[in-house]
Amino acid sequence: MSFLETTSTVKLNVQHRCRDAPTTGSVVDGFDPAVLAAGREWLLTALQAGYRHIDTAAIYGTEALVGEAVRKSGIPRHEIFVTTKLPLNGFTRVKQSFEHSLKQLDLEYIDLYLVHSPTPVAYEDGNHFPTNPDGTTRLDNNISIHDVWADMEALLETGKVKAIGVSNFSPKTLEPLLKKAKVVPAVNQVELHPYLVQEDLRQYCKDKGIVVTAYMPSGRETVRSDPKVVELAAKYKVTPTQLVLGWHLARGVPIITKSTNVERQKENLKLPVIAAVDVKQINALDRGDRLFPKQIMVNGTCFGWTFEQYGW
Repeated sequence: MSFLETTSTVKLNVQHRCRDAPTTGSVVDGFDPAVLAAGREWLLTALQAGYRHIDTAAIYGTEALVGEAVRKSGIPRHEIFVTTKLPLNGFTRVKQSFEHSLKQLDLEYIDLYLVHSPTPVAYEDGNHFPTNPDGTTRLDNNISIHDVWADMEALLETGKVKAIGVSNFSPKTLEPLLKKAKVVPAVNQVELHPYLVQEDLRQYCKDKGIVVTAYMPSGRETVRSDPKVVELAAKYKVTPTQLVLGWHLARGVPIITKSTNVERQKENLKLPVIAAVDVKQINALDRGDRLFPKQIMVNGTCFGWTFEQYGW
C-alpha cells in the first residue's frame, strides 16, 4: 500500500508574501479547559511528530501556548507555519486585534491571519460573544466587510503577517468582499468532511485562486463510524480517521487536524493514497451536514446569522 507525503505544501496565490503552506496542520483550541491545560505538552509532541502548521485563534485562548511551543521546539521559526484569526467581535479593531495576537504569540511575525467569520459581531471589551436578551449573538450591522478587508490588507504592509484570508465564508459572502478587494484571500478555512463535501465551494475558490482548507476534517465520530468509511478503512488497513484525511489530500484539500494523543498524531501523518474510485465512493456520502453549528445554534442562528445569511 502507498502512503502520502504529508509534509508536502500547497502554494498560496502570488499576492501574498508567504511561503507555501503545509498540507497537514494541527489545531489547538481552548474551549475545553482540559485541552487548554495540556496544550503545551501536546503541541510540542505534534511538532516533534512532524507537524509544521499550527492553527490557533484569539477566541481559542491558546495563542500564548502556540508561541511558547514554537519557541521551545528547537525547530527554526521559518519552518513552522502559524495561523491565527481575527476575533469575531474584532471587525472595528483589526489592527489592535492583530497586534494583541502577535503579542500573545510572542513571535516576530504571523504566517496567515484569517477573518474568523463573516458575521459582524458587536465589539464589547473582554467579551468575544456579546449577546442579546434572547441569547443570540449581538451584531453591529453598520460594519462593512469592505472596511474590514481593507484593514486586513493594510496589515500586509507592516511585514508582520505574510498572508491574509478568511474562514467560514461561502460564495455568497465572498462575492461582496471580492468586488473591492485589492488582495484576494489566500485561504478560506471551512468545515469540510465526507458528510459536507462542499465541491461547489471548492471549485469556486479554486477559480478565484483561494485555497480551501478543511477544519473538523474527520467529521468526528459521526463520520468515522459510517459503514462505508469503516469498510474502506479496512480495505486500506488504516483507521477511519486516516482514511478520511487521505481522502482530503486526494482531493487537494489541506487539513487542520486535532489530536492530543501522541500515537494518533503520528498516525494522522501517515495517510493512504486513496484510489479515484474510492474517492468517489466517499464523495457520495455527502449530505450537506454541518456538524459544528449544531453545537452552538441559538434560536436558529449561529453567531447571530441564519444558514441562509451565511450562504449555506
